[in-house]
Amino acid sequence: MAAKVYTIKETHYPLWGDRIREHQYTGTLEELTQMFSYTLEVGESWQHERGNKRINRKPGTIKSLCTNLENARNNAARNGYGGYTYEVI
Repeated sequence: MAAKVYTIKETHYPLWGDRIREHQYTGTLEELTQMFSYTLEVGESWQHERGNKRINRKPGTIKSLCTNLENARNNAARNGYGGYTYEVI
């Protein structure tokens, strides 16, 4: 059985007047998890700070991957808002 291929859209909303940027990434859940492994790792390193969320570096579903990516970006941001959103297309 072939693994299902997903497309994730990453949207960056900057705080200071820059233009909105969008990127799309395509692959299986395992490939996308590997692709974003550094983002998940950095977010996990900040999860023990007050107000930050727990990060799962090996999510089981594509929706869980998107949620963990957003939380990881927010954990690593200085002000708590990373400015990135992730959605499945």
